[in-house]
Amino acid sequence: MKTLLPRLLALLTLGAGAALAQPASTDTERYTLFHAPVTLLRNAQLLDGSGAAPREHMSVLIRDGRIADVKPDAELKAPAGALVKDLNGGALMPGFVLLHEHLFYPTERGSYGAFFQSFPLLYLAGGVTTMRTAGSMSPYADLNTWKDIRDGKAPGPDLDVTAPFLNGIQAFVAQVPRLVDAEDAVRQVGYWADVGATSYKGYMHLTREQLAAIVKAAHERQAKVTAHLCAVTYAEAAAMGIDNLEHGFFASSDFVDGKQPDACPAGDAVPRSLDALAVDDPRMAALQKQMISAKVALTSTLTIFETFSHGRPMAPAGALDLLMPQLREQYVARYTAIQRGGPNAYGRVLPKNMVWEKQFHDAGGLLVAGTDPTGYGGVVPGYSSLRQFELLREAGFDAATTVKVMTSNGAAYLGRTADIGRIAPGLRADLVAFAAPLDVAKPALPDVAWTMKAGRAWDRSKILNAWKGQVGLR
Repeated sequence: MKTLLPRLLALLTLGAGAALAQPASTDTERYTLFHAPVTLLRNAQLLDGSGAAPREHMSVLIRDGRIADVKPDAELKAPAGALVKDLNGGALMPGFVLLHEHLFYPTERGSYGAFFQSFPLLYLAGGVTTMRTAGSMSPYADLNTWKDIRDGKAPGPDLDVTAPFLNGIQAFVAQVPRLVDAEDAVRQVGYWADVGATSYKGYMHLTREQLAAIVKAAHERQAKVTAHLCAVTYAEAAAMGIDNLEHGFFASSDFVDGKQPDACPAGDAVPRSLDALAVDDPRMAALQKQMISAKVALTSTLTIFETFSHGRPMAPAGALDLLMPQLREQYVARYTAIQRGGPNAYGRVLPKNMVWEKQFHDAGGLLVAGTDPTGYGGVVPGYSSLRQFELLREAGFDAATTVKVMTSNGAAYLGRTADIGRIAPGLRADLVAFAAPLDVAKPALPDVAWTMKAGRAWDRSKILNAWKGQVGLR
């Protein structure tokens, strides 16, 4: 019996592992709403991602996962054998291309759990078909997840996988490298490029020397660099040739009185400096002009800063239902404390930052979007993309421009405009369908009906129901 026990335990362990690692095709079959070689979508309110005004009563023909034709309903007939879907006038737009997403979520202060099973499906449920992981806590999980998605072994958006956060020597969280000097930074760039990372993200405590070395090393490998800055100012980073800056102007330390070189101002000095800055301050206009001239893209992440702002709504009930009970309670407690604390700097800066982002866009800057499911929680894939859309509308962007920011602008940054980001013949059939028309006069979106990636439509309701209470577990 003693000799059989180890073999029995080994068999049980293998069986448990096999059960946990079921073929991804089961998920594909489980969550697919419809899929056919030829599909005709009819009677759509079309927002095509170009920035053009919505068009009513439009049809989209999809063949082998790509868009074959786009015409008014009366001009496009269903080919023999095509699957025909009537959208009943509901809005149809390209799949979202978001550039500040993660496959992790805060589990407690200073710790982030990797949720590479739930998040790819939840992102699909929220209309996201392509995303950049803007900084990784579990880089091998991100890379392996992307390879599985790319190879058709798992469902999820296309991933542009960013290397681990590249931070200075100061502690951020235990999962993030602490770079000693510029040589250390260059070694990190080379290592993660060799194992498959396709972009890089600098973090708050990098010095100017370290960030400049990262930008130079990444560009030599034809990769791009973004950053959430603090010790380095936006103006300094733009002069170095950085490609992208994160969080709108919330992370700009350029306006902190007495800021020391290569030092991140202590405490809440950055939000206080922005709180004190007039919305029409010419220094902000000059910074925007410099960034635009240097072709630095700006990522809007209004969703995460809304969570820190007094007077803003709680995350929707459906999003909170996805969290395991402890994470939900943790979020609600912190949200409640912020609201009870009364007006704060973040709450006053949020509408200013909306104005600044729109100024940057309207002056010719490339504004892209993301949601950043970090902080203390409440920014949950499946819902956060929809909230980012509504916040951009609140910022004054019209519906068609908001679609463009969240789709084709992201594709432009990634160099993929020939494949994704618009609804046009020849592009991949990545789409988000809504259950009703978009009211161009109101920020709120109608309910999502389904998301399509490469011609396969995913069942939002089934995904959300299956993952209730699971975020925080897997």
